[in-house]
Order: sequence, then C-alpha cells, then structure tokens
Amino acid sequence: MSAPRLAVLISGTGRNLQAILEACADGRIPATPSLVLSNRPDVAGLQRAADFGVAHATVDHRAYPDREHFDQALGDALEAAQPDIIALAGFMRILTPGFIRRFKGRMFNIHPSLLPLYRGLHTHRQALENGDTWHGASIHYVTEELDAGAVIKQGRIRIQADDDEASLARRLMENVELALYPEVLSWAASGRLQWRDGIAVLDDQPLHQPLLGDY
Repeated sequence: MSAPRLAVLISGTGRNLQAILEACADGRIPATPSLVLSNRPDVAGLQRAADFGVAHATVDHRAYPDREHFDQALGDALEAAQPDIIALAGFMRILTPGFIRRFKGRMFNIHPSLLPLYRGLHTHRQALENGDTWHGASIHYVTEELDAGAVIKQGRIRIQADDDEASLARRLMENVELALYPEVLSWAASGRLQWRDGIAVLDDQPLHQPLLGDY
C-alpha cells in the first residue's frame, strides 16, 4: 500500500513546513510530500520545498477578484496533487466554506493558542494582556467556522515574567509547534487518527477533549 500523499499550504517562511518535511524525510511522518502551495510568491517556504525536492507552486491571491475565485483556483491546484492529507502551516488566508467542504476531513491547521481561547490573530498579545499563566498551540481539523474544528492535541509552555510578544511567539514555535505538528500528522498518515462525523478519533477512541502536553 502506497504512503498517503501530503500537501502543505503556506504564506511565509515555512518554519513548520521545514519540520514537517524533515519528519517525512526521516520516516516520522509516513507520508509522501506531494505539493507545497503558497498564496504569496518568492517566500522562503517555497525554497524550503525546493531544497527537499518537493513540487511547489504559487496561487497568488492578489490575482483574483474575490475569495471565491481564489479558493476555486487554489482548490483546483491542490486537487491536482491528489492529497490524502492537507496541512495548513502558517497559511494566512481565511478559506471559504466551499473550499473547506471540498477537502473536509483531511485538512489540519496549527493555531497559536490553547483553543477555544483566542481564535484569529494576535494570540500572543492577548495571552500576555490577559495575564495568562500558560500559552500554547493547537492542532485541529479545519471546518467552516474559523479555528473551531475538533482539536486533536495541544502543547503549552509557561509564560515568563519577561516575555513579550516576540519572545513568547519564538518560544512557542521552537518548543511546541515544531514538535507538535509532525506528531499529529504522523498519526493521520499512519491511519491512527481519523475524522468521523466532526469528531477526531485516535486509535478508535473519540477525543472528546484534546490531548495536552507540557513543553
């Protein structure tokens, strides 16, 4: 049986993409990277894909009159790669419901908060302003409602007294995100993780609460 095909959507430098491609290369994610797609040309993440010999392309959102036309073109490019698993890794576009329905059940996102806290942007700032003790990242299935799909696993770090937005974002990326996303994608690629009627199921056990790890 051939390995599942993995596509990754990016918008920027591709730090999480790098971790994912490294995990595919060394066998921790038993999947074949089939495509890296960016909505912005000339970003560093595309070079990372090239360095791994992975097919990569740009569908520039600025070339389309609205979200619907962009998402149609993005979806067509994605579908041509026949992905079994789709990972949003720093993809900074809100996807239309039609696009999400097209790929529902095989699309994952990493979000830098302990969902359901702080959906959307500026999560590090919000955690600091609210005086939180912990901050973290969540891997979830993508659904029509923003950052509201079933959460599979979360990782967290303690907020330090001298943290600012930049230091908190950096520590979260380095200590949590780069380990957390490959781990969850490995479960999906091996068949341990499945989507059943809007619920994440790991090893045949529904995840009514996300798994949690401290880092």
